[in-house]
Order: sequence, then structure tokens, then C-alpha cells
Amino acid sequence: GLITIAGALYGPMSTLYGVEAAAREAGYMLTVASVGDGEAGALDEALVNLQKQGVDGIVVVAPLISMGDALSSHARHLPMIAVEGSPSGTLPVISVDQALGARLAVSHLLELGHRTVWHVTGQAGWYETQERIAGWTEALTEARVDIPPVLRGDWTSQSGYEAGQILSRMPDVSAVFVANDQMALGLLRALHEHGRAVPGDISVVGFDDMPEAANFIPPLTTVCQPFSDVGRRSLQALLAQMESGTGSDERVLITPELIVRRSTGVPPR
Repeated sequence: GLITIAGALYGPMSTLYGVEAAAREAGYMLTVASVGDGEAGALDEALVNLQKQGVDGIVVVAPLISMGDALSSHARHLPMIAVEGSPSGTLPVISVDQALGARLAVSHLLELGHRTVWHVTGQAGWYETQERIAGWTEALTEARVDIPPVLRGDWTSQSGYEAGQILSRMPDVSAVFVANDQMALGLLRALHEHGRAVPGDISVVGFDDMPEAANFIPPLTTVCQPFSDVGRRSLQALLAQMESGTGSDERVLITPELIVRRSTGVPPR
């Protein structure tokens, strides 16, 4: 069984496809349940229904902080793995190292000579949002540069566009790390409308490396999440639980990769 939040966000959907491909290769059918915005009642219902269907184990795409407690209470009864879930607790977790990905993005921009890096966050209540803010903050702190206030986004290109409307009016901004590629797309549009060249005036880095990122104008520098590896490692960990009959509290962090394209460059002189 696989449980995921509703919606068509690139990260959760790509994780779902990665798990499904790995399950198919291992000879397993996958039953998928959606839980809206991850509210506890819907999550409990989905877990109970999958158990009634006789699934052998469950992978939960669990990016919301609110999902942690409900998952831990069910993990005692059935083999279960959380993907992008809580870094603490009793449930085994497979996730991309989100903080490292953010540090890679920020370090790239600082190495190009930018004095600091602004950040458009993901939606509140997500582990990825929390970890990417932490990595951004750590990189700026280690470099001993000013840490600007964050601009809050919600993963949508519209929220990136709105953040871009603000940043494009700030002449001292030369570099922006955006928490996903969809928001980066909206940001690029706003900068274009205000006559701010990318990367001539402002460099932009996204996160995810969605397939369209290479065809943005300009092609987007971004952090690639290896979703197929996440799916494979998740299924391997779940099968190990199923075969051994014992639980686990394993934490696996998968390393992301910075993909450098033409949206980043040296700051204006």
C-alpha cells in the first residue's frame, strides 16, 4: 500500500512514481490512497482501510509535520516506511537530505561572489520547507554573511510570482534560492516583467529539477532530488521489514545534486 497527500505537486507525485516502479520491478501490486492535506482523521482511515485490504506493508509519503504522530501509532501493527517524513520518532524514514540540498544551492551562489542569498520558502507545515530553511540559514551563517528575511511561498508558481514582485523592486538583491522549481518559474516571470535580467541582475536557483526546468528562460540552476533512488530504497527497506518480521527506526538520507544551468552567474558590478 502507498499513502500520499492529494494534489499534483512535483515532489510527492515523483516519489509516488518512484515507489510504484520499484514495487512493480519487485513483483508487487501497489494500492494507492490519498489523504487530502494529510489531516489525522483521513490518514487514520486510509491506514485502516489498507490493512483491511490485506496489504503486506505500507509506504507513506509523509512530508507534513502533522502526519508524524498518526503514523507512529500504526507502525506497531504493520511494516511501514515514511518517505520524506519526520527525522525523529519511531518510524523508519527514507528522505533526500533537504538541508544539504539547500546548502549546495546557497554555497554555489556565494562562490559566484554574491554578498548574500534571499530565500522564497515552501509551504508552512512541511518537513522540506523546514529543512531547506535550515540549510539556507546554516550556509549563510557559516559564510558569516547577512541573513535576509524569508519570503513565504506555498509551492505554487503564483506564490513565486508574488515573491518576485517584491524582490524585483529591491536593487540590492542579486541572488535568490527558491524552495521549488514551480515557484522559481513564477519568480522568473516577475523579474522579466520588471526588467531584471537573469542572471545579469539576479541569479536564481530552484529545487527539484523538474523536467521543464531545463527549458525555462533561462534554463534553471536547481537541486536534483533522485526520486527513483528514493522509491527503490523505500521499497527495499519495507521488504526487509516484511521478511524479518521486525520493526526498524532506520533513518536514510539520500544525497541530492546541484545541476548548474544558465540562471546563475556572477553578481552585477
